[in-house]
Amino acid sequence: MVGIKLPFFVLAIPVVVIIRVIRPFFLIRFLELFSSRIGHFAANTELYLCERDAGINVPKQSYFDFIYMIDPPSNKQLEKMWRRVIMVWPACIIAPIVKLNRLLPDAAAHEIISSQGRDVHNLYDRFPPNIQFTLEEEAMGEVGLRDIGVPKGAPYVCLNVRDSEYLSGPNWEYHNYRDSDIQSYVLAAEELANRGYYVIRMGAKVHKAFKSSHPMVIDYASNGMRSDFMDIYLGAKCFFAISTGSGWDSIPEIFRRPIVYVNYGPIGYLVSYRNQIMSITKHHFSLSKNRELSLSEIFAEGAGFCCHTSDYESIGVQLIDNTPEEIRDAAIEMAERLNVTWQPIEDDESQQKLFWKSFLAGTADPYKDKYLHGEIHGRFGASFLRNNHSWFA
Repeated sequence: MVGIKLPFFVLAIPVVVIIRVIRPFFLIRFLELFSSRIGHFAANTELYLCERDAGINVPKQSYFDFIYMIDPPSNKQLEKMWRRVIMVWPACIIAPIVKLNRLLPDAAAHEIISSQGRDVHNLYDRFPPNIQFTLEEEAMGEVGLRDIGVPKGAPYVCLNVRDSEYLSGPNWEYHNYRDSDIQSYVLAAEELANRGYYVIRMGAKVHKAFKSSHPMVIDYASNGMRSDFMDIYLGAKCFFAISTGSGWDSIPEIFRRPIVYVNYGPIGYLVSYRNQIMSITKHHFSLSKNRELSLSEIFAEGAGFCCHTSDYESIGVQLIDNTPEEIRDAAIEMAERLNVTWQPIEDDESQQKLFWKSFLAGTADPYKDKYLHGEIHGRFGASFLRNNHSWFA
C-alpha cells in the first residue's frame, strides 16, 4: 500500500510548491467531503454550495476549489447526485497534496472550513436545493412509493427515530442519551394515519420493528424494502419528517422539507435557523434537586451543551423522553400549521418569545453562538410550552 501511495506523494511536492508560489495571485483551496456519515455528507456539502452562492467564505481573489473524499460514501444515490453538480477529484491525487501542504506554515488558507452542517447564515430559507432528481429517478421514486404501499398522490410523513442500533458499538456508547423507544411514536403515527397521512418509519439499522396494526403505518426500515435510492427520495418528497436528530434528517433538510424534532438533545444545539422547523426537547431531571430543571437551570447546570452520556451523569442530570402524547401533539401541530388549520391560543406567541429569549440567553457564549445559531427562524412546540409554564421559572 505504501509503495502505491509513494509516487503520488513525490508528484505532490512540485504541485505544493506551485500552489504556494501562485497564492498571491490565484488561491487553490481543498475541501474533503465528510462522506462516511450521511448527515454530514448531505448538510455540509449543501451548505458549502449555498455559501458559495451567497458569496460567503469565498476569497476576494481568483480561486479554485478542489473537492475530494477519502471515505466510502454513506449513500450511493446521494454521491451520484453530488457528482452531478460537483467535480469530485480522486483522493489518491488530492490527499497527498493536502497532507504535504499541511507541513508548511499557513496551510489553513488553502482549506475550506466546514460548517459542520449548521445553517448559521439562514441560507436554506434563501436558496433552493442544489441537487435534483432526473426524470428517470422521479419515475423510479414513484414506482418505489407504490411498492412500499403509498398510493399515487397520497401525502406521507417520514419518521426517523434514533435507537441503540444507530452507531452501535463500544466506541459510540457516549451518544446513547440521544436514543429513544420507537414504540413511543405509535400514538403519533396512528393519529397522523387517521388524518390521512401515510407514516414511513426510516432507518438503515434499527434495534426493533415498529409495531402498529394501522395499514397506513409502514415500517420501511424493517420490511426489507429500504435502499439507498429510496432513503433519499422519501426524505426529499415527504410532507414533513419527524426526527430525533440523527444523520438521515439532513436529507429532508437539504431538500427544504418541514421537520419536527422530538426528544431532541442537547438542547443548546436546537435547529433554530430554518422556517418550517419545530422542536421539543427531552426533559432534564436533576437528581440532586429531585425535580425537572427549568430552561435557565439547564444552561446554568451545564446541561445545555452536554454531548456525552457521561457528561449528564457527571452533573447529575437524567434525560427523560417525551411522552407519546407530547410527540403526538408536536406532530399534529406541524401537520395543522402546514395545512393552515392550526388554532393558536392567546398565550402561544408570548410563550414562544419567552422561550427563545431564555434560550438565547443560555446560548450566549460567543464561540458557540457563532457556530450554532443564526437568526431564529424555527419554533418550539406550542403544546409543550402550554403544558410546561414552570419551565421558564
